[in-house]
This record gives sequence, C-alpha cells and structure tokens, in this order.
Amino acid sequence: MRKRTRRLVGVGILAGIAIAVWRFWRANVPQQPRDIEWASAPFPFPPVPRPAAPPKVEWVDPNEDGSCPVSHPIKGKSSSGIYHVPGGANYDRTHADRCYVDEDAALKDSMRRSKI
Repeated sequence: MRKRTRRLVGVGILAGIAIAVWRFWRANVPQQPRDIEWASAPFPFPPVPRPAAPPKVEWVDPNEDGSCPVSHPIKGKSSSGIYHVPGGANYDRTHADRCYVDEDAALKDSMRRSKI
C-alpha cells in the first residue's frame, strides 16, 4: 500500500511539473497574427500568406449635417424604425440616425422600408 501511495504522489508531482512547464512555455511564446489567411498553392509549394478581408461594416454614423457617406447610402431613422433609399420621396429631407450599406443591413437592424 505504501509503494502505491508513493507512486501516485510521484506521478502527481511529475504532472504538476509538466503543467507548470507547459504554462510557462505558453506565456512566453509570442502569439501568431490573426489577420493573415493562408491561400493554398499547388504541390509541392508552401502556402502563400495573404491579408484577410476586412469585416463588412453594416452601418455607420451619419455626417454632421445628417447626410450619409457614399459607401452607406441608406438612411435609417431609429425613432420611427424606417429607412429611406436614395431617390425616395423623403430621402433628401431625412436626417439619418444611422447609415446602412444596403437594405439587408437595415432589415437586420429591425428597420422597415418607407412606403413612399
């Protein structure tokens, strides 16, 4: 019984040392950059790194005068829950709270299209 207990204590000590070494190693190894994707290449060439595509921004804040930037032309009004598309009857007079990249982005944000 004593031999078995000594073995278990020895295994526990070795496991503790192994975990401590592993944590020390993980803390000191630099992290790999996350903004690089690897494109596959034909065999036997290694993969070629390329920058990752930037995330698509669904909406942005409007300009100072309430107009929307060219990249996000859909005007959304949060008080009414309505969005206006360019060329609509009330588009020019609407001061936007949010500017959307497309109609799908406005719909995802619980907006509805203006009737006029």
